[in-house]
Amino acid sequence: MRGWGGVAGTAAAVALTAALLPGLAGDDRQDGTADDRAAGGGAVAAQPAAAAKPSQEECETPEASLRPDAAASGDGVKRIVDRKYLIAGIDQNSYQWGYRNPLTGDLEGFDIDLARAIAEEILGDETKVVFRSIPTSQRIPALQDKDVDVVVRTMTINCERIQDVAFSTEYFTGDQAVLAPADSDITGFDESLDGKRVCTADGSTGQGALEEESYGAEVMLVPNQLDCLVRVQLGEADAVVTDNALAAGQAAQDPSMKLFGTLDRPEPYGVAMNKGDEDLVRRVNSMLEDYRKDGRWENSYKEWLADAMPGIDQAPAPTYKN
Repeated sequence: MRGWGGVAGTAAAVALTAALLPGLAGDDRQDGTADDRAAGGGAVAAQPAAAAKPSQEECETPEASLRPDAAASGDGVKRIVDRKYLIAGIDQNSYQWGYRNPLTGDLEGFDIDLARAIAEEILGDETKVVFRSIPTSQRIPALQDKDVDVVVRTMTINCERIQDVAFSTEYFTGDQAVLAPADSDITGFDESLDGKRVCTADGSTGQGALEEESYGAEVMLVPNQLDCLVRVQLGEADAVVTDNALAAGQAAQDPSMKLFGTLDRPEPYGVAMNKGDEDLVRRVNSMLEDYRKDGRWENSYKEWLADAMPGIDQAPAPTYKN
């Protein structure tokens, strides 16, 4: 796994800075051109239109996606090709997933590798990508307004979300977890949360879990999950509920934090796209077929995630619609 060599403390400090400085959000151009800002950058506030509810069968297997087609071409792919670069919605504050290296200023992580692979699939060059940092709650509006082409941001595929956006096949499986100071009397997602201030991101599956059962916790909503780590560091929250994949990264940033079990509710991550971009979904799924088979998924896992989430020997198998 790639390390930054003794900069865990720096990473934790940058976590605090990144969450408190809204000016960090925006576009990051990878192809070296001068135009660093695509039109309509940053978070969007548009309200999504009502969408048809998925069928019972679709809700039973929401991770089932369109079959891959390496030659698929339509409005989604043409938009990217004509523009000559991909716009990828990402997180720049999730250590090991989508993170700005404090030593180099570069965006790094498992999701960043995947976004670059999509750019290579569509444009033949992994550097032809603009990374746009978007809050958790704005991922779906950004896709619906076509401010981004894809969202690669540990985004869980579920029945609610497939009403509004399309997803690729699953590329990683997470779970919900409780993250708290190692010396906390919290024992997990249970009655030990009673009376505790528990932080989660607005629009996240962690919020959904707490809405189903809070165990008496006082729930605090923030724009991004990293904000929760900062709230705990500042003494404003007692614990965080988030995907274990993100929680593991935050625990690596701050060794005083510890994961207290998972909720045993698998979280399949997919690349999200506009519902009308079926051609793009098929192209991304074609790329993911190769990404799993040619070693790139495994290499990225070993580089970024293996230390914090050991024991994963292969990518999730894809599920396709009939």
